[in-house]
Amino acid sequence: MSLARADIGIWLINLPRDVDRRARMEAQLKALGLEARLFPAIDGRAEEGRLMQRADAQAYARNMGAPLLPGKLGVYASHLAVWEELLASPHRAALILEDDVVFHDDFLQALDTALAHADLWDLVRFNCIRAKWPVTQARLGPYRLNAYVGPFTGNACYLIHRELAARLAPRLWPQTRALDHELNRFFLHDYRQLGLEPWASHPDDGGTSTITGTGFALVRKPHWTRRLPYYGQKAANYFRRALWLWRNGALRAKDGRAS
Repeated sequence: MSLARADIGIWLINLPRDVDRRARMEAQLKALGLEARLFPAIDGRAEEGRLMQRADAQAYARNMGAPLLPGKLGVYASHLAVWEELLASPHRAALILEDDVVFHDDFLQALDTALAHADLWDLVRFNCIRAKWPVTQARLGPYRLNAYVGPFTGNACYLIHRELAARLAPRLWPQTRALDHELNRFFLHDYRQLGLEPWASHPDDGGTSTITGTGFALVRKPHWTRRLPYYGQKAANYFRRALWLWRNGALRAKDGRAS
């Protein structure tokens, strides 16, 4: 199965007050010849009360080793709301963008490559915050389509099939993790989460985040002794990811090139 650009919808998640970020993204997209639908991001601080009703703050703190911040509520709800818009649209997949993406010169080539091989992934990212222990699943021209045994985080720029969005959306409430950490439990949700490297974009928030604050000033982690359950779970997830990849024939390097 392959897809073309005409088969996908493009969504840009942006807080309405972040006018400069929106302008930068729109200029980049125009230069690429891409048109995105603007999704007004859900403001976690303004809607904290409502969103907390759809979250388990104690489970979040246990699973993440840190308290649930309003910004984490907002970004989680925003992405899932975009998935719902995808499901209400005729599009077969969505390219979902946060408003701090910097596109590289080869982004369109990377996008077209991923679309041409849409049968190989359920969700594919074009940048990351962390991507540890990659295992190549296919070589697509100059790119490697990788699975990851270690943490693979960051949701600034990714493609998702509508079938996966339909299956996952109702399963991800209540919120008990940050979205990228929840998606990294592909071993539980049973889907192929991959990255296309070399990365064709990168996130750059200028050190100022509406989620974690300037220089991560809003992040307050408990003493390490109180985070022991988190560390244990983190270590166990390496094993769970590796086991899922092995069972699905993905835990090995593949030297062949996809046609």
